[in-house]
Amino acid sequence: MVPILLLAMSKMAAVDLKVDASSPQVKVSPSLYGIFFEEINCAGDGGIYPELIRNRSFEDNAKLVDWKVEQGSASVSNGVASLSAGTVMTNTGFYGMNVVKGQKYRISLRYSAATATTVKVALEGNGQGQAKSVVLKPAQDGSTSFDYVATATNPKSSFKISVDQPVSLDFVSVFPQNTYKNRENGLRPDLMNLLHGLKPSFMRFPGGCWVEGDTMAFAMRWKTTINELHLRKTLPNIWGYVSTNGLGYHEYLQLCEDLKADALFVVNVGMSHREVVPMDQMGEYVQDALDAIEYANGPVTSKWGAVRAKNGHPKPFGLKYLEIGNENGGPAYNERYKLFFDAVKAKYPEVITIANLWGGLPTSAPIEVIDEHYYNNPSFFFRNANRYDSYDRKGPKIYVGEYAVTSGCGNGNLIAALSEAAFMTGMERNSDIVTMSSYAPLFANVDKKAWNPDLIYFNSNKAAGTPSYYVQKMFAQNRPDVTVKSESPKGTETVVPFPAGGVGLGTWITQAEFKDASVTENGVTKQLDTSTFRREQGDWKFANGVATQTSNGESCRIVYPMPTSNTYTFRTKAKKLGGNEGFLILVGRANEGTWVWLNLGGWRNTEHGIESGGLGRITRNIPGKIETGRWYDIEIDYSPQKIVCRLDGKMIFNEKAPSSPTFFQTAGIDRKTNELIVKVINGSGQAVPTNIDLSGAAKSGMAKLEVLRHDDPMAENTLDKPTNVAPKRSTLNYTDGKLVYTAKPYSLGIIRVPLR
Repeated sequence: MVPILLLAMSKMAAVDLKVDASSPQVKVSPSLYGIFFEEINCAGDGGIYPELIRNRSFEDNAKLVDWKVEQGSASVSNGVASLSAGTVMTNTGFYGMNVVKGQKYRISLRYSAATATTVKVALEGNGQGQAKSVVLKPAQDGSTSFDYVATATNPKSSFKISVDQPVSLDFVSVFPQNTYKNRENGLRPDLMNLLHGLKPSFMRFPGGCWVEGDTMAFAMRWKTTINELHLRKTLPNIWGYVSTNGLGYHEYLQLCEDLKADALFVVNVGMSHREVVPMDQMGEYVQDALDAIEYANGPVTSKWGAVRAKNGHPKPFGLKYLEIGNENGGPAYNERYKLFFDAVKAKYPEVITIANLWGGLPTSAPIEVIDEHYYNNPSFFFRNANRYDSYDRKGPKIYVGEYAVTSGCGNGNLIAALSEAAFMTGMERNSDIVTMSSYAPLFANVDKKAWNPDLIYFNSNKAAGTPSYYVQKMFAQNRPDVTVKSESPKGTETVVPFPAGGVGLGTWITQAEFKDASVTENGVTKQLDTSTFRREQGDWKFANGVATQTSNGESCRIVYPMPTSNTYTFRTKAKKLGGNEGFLILVGRANEGTWVWLNLGGWRNTEHGIESGGLGRITRNIPGKIETGRWYDIEIDYSPQKIVCRLDGKMIFNEKAPSSPTFFQTAGIDRKTNELIVKVINGSGQAVPTNIDLSGAAKSGMAKLEVLRHDDPMAENTLDKPTNVAPKRSTLNYTDGKLVYTAKPYSLGIIRVPLR
């Protein structure tokens, strides 16, 4: 992705920033900055839940998956693996097991055997690993657990098990004993430490799409996650793997308690991605929600409070929030929302409910908090820093439950993080209405990424936060109690040039034909053979100079790298054959995430518009429809500064390259430390001298400064270079209530100034 705001079009003038610490504005919500944990990207299994064995209960598939039979034979039936005498099997876990010399690992087996059976186990890699032998007594339903001390270190180790007699295995677990707080069935310490660094005020869990499931059979049901580990229901994950639910409802609540974060539980409302439970069958789902609250908050004398106590936690956890569904909407959600809201408020009025904003606000019952989600490019977040300035203060409170830059971000780069920081200044400034927020997703195993980017990356033995992680950390650790009046001049904007790249043709849930494609550069026209275009998606056929797309899929595209410059005219003819919309004509196509397209007959064939993978929607759409069965002449004049589009010879768009704000600030008071906090973001490629007038602060003294920056806005952190982009601390002297701070290119600076 070509980064936006790479170059300022002119040298930045000095900015005069006036901050009045004696003029309080908005009380900042103590719950403004939290985290959202979803079982995605092996965040739990294969991540913070450190079980080393993959498919430990042999329920992941009807076949023996994730186990390799080295010798002998083994088969699976109904979640039980039957091994013949002399069988040797290995398991590499989640992309390699991190085994450390001298550390203990608890090995647990559940089995049945007709005769005494010797089992040998070892954690090994590169031929290393000392085997340990255990004799399994004859038993129809036996179990054993023992410690294994590793004799070598290898982050890509495997587990080997061999048997001398036939045995059936129901459960095989290898669990590190150096967990966070050395807790049984505990969590991975390095990832917990990264979470502590975020100082989250709350944690939303367990999803996300993990809550809904593709079908109701695969929806997460909390009651199947609180019993003994070998009895917990394994569940296929919509993100492409199977979850053991070893990290279950109880462990999530324990995690919140460990982080000193309020718990926010998301319940299924009888809606999966594909199914909706009939209203007359909704009783069990409403009861599930009420029982979940009782498990977390009820006394030990209550039914589910007693279960919690039996699981080792007599003291109530104190569940504070309940979100009614995840990304659900429409009439089905509207009527189900009322069922949950009424039931929860009747029995637990102290629990704060959160509604989904997905296709409109539910109207069937009152709304306390609404959950808004934003995934977009850096320009969107820069341009929406003032989004909440004009929100209705009489409406429900806002929880920005999921937000992140998902295009123009690499694997999580600096420019993405800075644009998120700009957006966060708007949330902080409007914290009277935006009371909660959480970036998403939180975790990703680099060997099992289903979403990009993510806040924290890891493999079996390493972990690193992205630049966005450090933005979240800096804001959370520098949350003021109240904002104060702060003013800076407007007009600090940068022109965002259109990207350089080739051309392409496409459709969206539509079938179409294209012909006579050409590019004119420097007065020279080149006819393009569409059969040489590269297919990205869709069912394309090429015959007699015509490219035909017959799929009903989204974003079906073929692309061509010509031209090499960024100034040209692209022409083609197009005919709609059927489907919902019209044509997508691509220019400036650098890669799958960087392009500009003319969308003709978009939005269910009602409007024409220009959109970009790096800039979002560029134009105000105009009414427009594409008819089926007729040829259209399409022409686009394209340059870094302007795009002109013609349909059948008539100009329909004449758009200049957009501009985006690049300088953002907010200020507030930390009453605990009696300090003024000033946050400054510079999203441009030029340094911005900033003269800060500190009214109401100490007249002279030393200010603390923390800066996140890099010369390259595309800079990222990796597992091998985890602090390539990381904040650095220093100090600034100021006198006579004046502080001079140079906001370096691509930087977030946080300044703490003593008050009088």
